[in-house]
Amino acid sequence: MKIYKKTFVLLCGCLFALGNCLAQNPIIKSMFTADPAPLVYKDTVFLYTGHDTAAIGVKAYKMPDWLVWSSTDMVNWTNRGPCVSTKDFAWASGDACAAQCIYRNGKFYFYASITHKQNQESKGGIAIGVAVSSSPTGPFKDALGKALVTNEMTVDKPHSWDDLDPSVFIDDDGQAYLFWGNGSCKYAKLKDNMTELDGPIKTFTPTNYTEAPWIYKRNGLYYLVYAANFPETIEYSTAKNINGPWSYGGLIEDKVPNSKTTHPGIIDYNGKTYFFYHNGILPGGGDYRRAVCVDYLTYNTDGTINKVEQTTQGVGPVKRIK
Repeated sequence: MKIYKKTFVLLCGCLFALGNCLAQNPIIKSMFTADPAPLVYKDTVFLYTGHDTAAIGVKAYKMPDWLVWSSTDMVNWTNRGPCVSTKDFAWASGDACAAQCIYRNGKFYFYASITHKQNQESKGGIAIGVAVSSSPTGPFKDALGKALVTNEMTVDKPHSWDDLDPSVFIDDDGQAYLFWGNGSCKYAKLKDNMTELDGPIKTFTPTNYTEAPWIYKRNGLYYLVYAANFPETIEYSTAKNINGPWSYGGLIEDKVPNSKTTHPGIIDYNGKTYFFYHNGILPGGGDYRRAVCVDYLTYNTDGTINKVEQTTQGVGPVKRIK
């Protein structure tokens, strides 16, 4: 009995050196996850994540698929399994980078950054594909049979990974937008079918911008939250028009422990705002073996965002609004 008790204490201490055994962050402990992208659909939160599978000591990203999790209380997360694999895109050759899923007109559209094969359509590099499903948990199928955005379509930052991290937003008038980019932020309108660009790709560079944009609107103000600097923090800018000009808002999240990267995902759910991100604090974790966490995000009366406190206890269970 003493042996089991000692093992349990050691395990808890290893998992949560900064907290206690009941700590909820990271919210997924059974595997390594990254690049969280939450979606509220009806009364459920669906959380899409990358899947880090690199072996300990390997200094390279190894991400074969994207996973989806669900919760109705923000505390208990159900593994709904892989929803999309790199193999689902016949034109793709590399690992799964960040993605986001959005609902429109009875379908779920999954936008993913992934390495393109060298062929007649592209010389390679990171591209953006879109997959579609009638269910938030998939299975998703490639909607186009080709990339929506290829590396050749964006030339302002001529490197092979400048088309990372798609984020999708539908404005109040029904117009959909795709934001993405490493090194600079790119954006374009989407057609109503959500699978074609509707106009030119535009480029701008918010203050301290690195990658991983997350775009949303609150009280008539557009918020662009993104990974900044390197090692990364999370910062934001705001605008009264989605085409800018964008005004720097400040720091949301300090550098995270044991990972040079982090990635924002923000939702409102049952009267509270939640901030998802990743760090590297799971046992054996690090830059290529990351872990998704969630904490509360709050605003001031003027709409500015307060700095997020990174905690090991995470968030409490949802209290339903009647």
